[in-house]
Amino acid sequence: MSGVPVYPASDGKSMRTLVTGGAGFVGSHLVEHLLDLGDEVVVLDDLSTGSARNLAGVADNPRLEMIHGSILNAKTVGTAMEGCERVFHLAAAVGVKLIVEQPLRGLRINIHGTENVLTAAIENQAAVLLVSTSEVYGKNTADRLREDSDRVLGDPLLSRWTYAGAKGIDEAFAKAYCDQEGLDVAIVRLFNTVGPRQTGRYGMVFPNLVGQALRGRPLTVFGDGLQTRCFSAVEDVVPAMVRIQEDARARGEAFNLGGAREISILDLANEIIRTLDSRSEIELVPYAQAYAPGFEDMRRRVPDNTKAYELVGYEPQTPLTTTILRVAADLLARERLGSDAMPLAGARAFQGVL
Repeated sequence: MSGVPVYPASDGKSMRTLVTGGAGFVGSHLVEHLLDLGDEVVVLDDLSTGSARNLAGVADNPRLEMIHGSILNAKTVGTAMEGCERVFHLAAAVGVKLIVEQPLRGLRINIHGTENVLTAAIENQAAVLLVSTSEVYGKNTADRLREDSDRVLGDPLLSRWTYAGAKGIDEAFAKAYCDQEGLDVAIVRLFNTVGPRQTGRYGMVFPNLVGQALRGRPLTVFGDGLQTRCFSAVEDVVPAMVRIQEDARARGEAFNLGGAREISILDLANEIIRTLDSRSEIELVPYAQAYAPGFEDMRRRVPDNTKAYELVGYEPQTPLTTTILRVAADLLARERLGSDAMPLAGARAFQGVL
């Protein structure tokens, strides 16, 4: 897997597309991409974790329709889907912190909400891309997680595992609707997607660490920091999502979309400090201090992207340092951090980033 990814050229046909969760981090980038492709885009979002300002740059586009509502309301979902030829289903309760603290809410949204979307898609003969997560693999620490890798989950009574359990059920629903009802559906599993507009409010490590570095505060790394992840830039992931949805060979299949570089959280924190020329230090925080009793973290999560590469040419290209700079520039612009929150040399690094 080397070289520049070659995504198949669009056939130029514009569509009417529904994006649930379209005001969220990944969703807003997807909406912009679909508008660039010429689609009419309907966004359904209850703004519980997303924000209307994520779509500020396209708010005046006449091909964009915003609907404020929840996927838990079947009537609302049906109304939003009227006339749509395809659906990108991203609406979900996400983030480790949110899932641990509000497990019932997460289960309802991720299971009942998804069933509402799939049912409406059948009724409206719309194709679906179900956006799932690497969390479905649970504690499997295989060298490279393939789409057919075993799921290794912890105690179902621990709220930590409700998200993985619910998203696994989502995928099972999608596959059953495909096999028994003829639904045109494909699944993508995102691995630690990062980039501008991602918020750290719900435990997302990347924007949290970047924000701490900008403010000159200690970068809080949980545990020993040796747990590893593969961060993927949202600008690499979004076009691949669209191409997978458009490819008939993807029907009834799941595809990993993750980063190519494995890095420990401790090394990530150090790279953020270096890239931003920050004065911050690193502080190791025990899990018991950060989360409720019984929390488990994954020591390793590395995707095998071969299947998506072979289908649509997906291959991550954006360097981690570039993503750090883009996230930092976005935080500075959106949160209006003072220029004295970071060294002047670091501030100069943002020229031309956005």
